[in-house]
Amino acid sequence: MSDGDAPILIERRGATALVTLNRPDVINAFNDAIRTGFPVLMAELEADAAVRAIVICGAGERGFCAGADIKEGRAIGSPAAERKRLMPASWIEAIDRVTKPVIAAVHGMCLGGGMEIALACDIRVAAANARFALPETALGLIPGGGGTQRLPRLIGLSRALDMLLTGERIDATEAHRIGLVTRLADDRSSAIAEALRLAELIGSRPPAAIAYVKEAAITGSETDLATGLRIEKSLFALLTGTADRVEAAAAFREKRPPNFTGS
Repeated sequence: MSDGDAPILIERRGATALVTLNRPDVINAFNDAIRTGFPVLMAELEADAAVRAIVICGAGERGFCAGADIKEGRAIGSPAAERKRLMPASWIEAIDRVTKPVIAAVHGMCLGGGMEIALACDIRVAAANARFALPETALGLIPGGGGTQRLPRLIGLSRALDMLLTGERIDATEAHRIGLVTRLADDRSSAIAEALRLAELIGSRPPAAIAYVKEAAITGSETDLATGLRIEKSLFALLTGTADRVEAAAAFREKRPPNFTGS
């Protein structure tokens, strides 16, 4: 198998890692190769100090990801075996273990598990032709990759239940209106370009500050305000002792570009 035939492609664009789901013939529906390879790749990118940000996109013109490949003929075990396979974490949750910013560039179909990948990312950029849905109830299931938990936290319970219960698709404009995506683009290439631009911008900032602001916002959103404020103050205090904070102040005074080292 050549690199171009691999189910996941990785390309370095400066300090950004561009990760492409690469099964365009099936709208990048994921199979066991992606389920096992994706967490390994995320861990490698997290450990690589040269990578400051990650962009995830889908190959081909038809879509970002259509969810699980139901044609794969994957054997389903007993309910107890399936629970053991899914617990304590699904493969999509590998994104949660990444402290660096992860940006989804979505085009075309973004359905089921594909939408759950996008939901796990920090920022979502959508092309005009993007379509989003969680249709699992039509198959006698519920989303199993975080959809029932991430979507209400992102857009509110009522809107999330509308999507979860009906399984209906929404377009990019509606997704932007309800806060499912934060930025719109004309097409696939424009969405990827915008995601890469954002990744480059964020990646130019001190890595510790980026990791800590992400941690503060995400952790704080899952607790009460008082606890969140204590987390914020603690992380703020830790950053005051970094070399990058000193460099940022010096560069500002000297009116020059900063040189951040991650220390």
